[in-house]
Amino acid sequence: MAILKILQYPDERLHKVARKVERVDDATRRLIRDMAETMYAAPGVGLAATQVDVHEQIIVVDVSEEHNQLKAFINPEIIAIAGEEESEEGCLSVPGIYEKVRRAEKVSVRALNEKGEPFTLEAEGFLAVCIQHEMDHLRGKVFVEYLSQLKQIRIRAKLKKRLRETM
Repeated sequence: MAILKILQYPDERLHKVARKVERVDDATRRLIRDMAETMYAAPGVGLAATQVDVHEQIIVVDVSEEHNQLKAFINPEIIAIAGEEESEEGCLSVPGIYEKVRRAEKVSVRALNEKGEPFTLEAEGFLAVCIQHEMDHLRGKVFVEYLSQLKQIRIRAKLKKRLRETM
């Protein structure tokens, strides 16, 4: 397993739309393991393949306290939503930035698991938010793009300043 490099906003590669996985194979499973290791090391609760510059429809999520309930979604598709809630989100590609975003409170997701088997999951609360957040990455969207233009400009400036200070 390996820790992968996470792309940082506003990297243009974060805006690439991911393609469907045609065949779930050993390379897919290795990528899922590497993504999970990267997510846990960061530390985070979700990671999309887009964030590690692999533009395939794969996300991993683990919102458990013990980090022992990893869920992998290949070609995920939201088939139903209910309710709406606003909660604070952060992102491994936008480190140190947390803002409130409105999303569906409950979602039903259809996907393939790491064996290539189809499954459906009903999620609510934090898990539902996390799934929607990661699926946005597969469509080339970063959570800060839900915010006002002014907030987006401030976030970009803050991240650029932080980058200059580390050089």
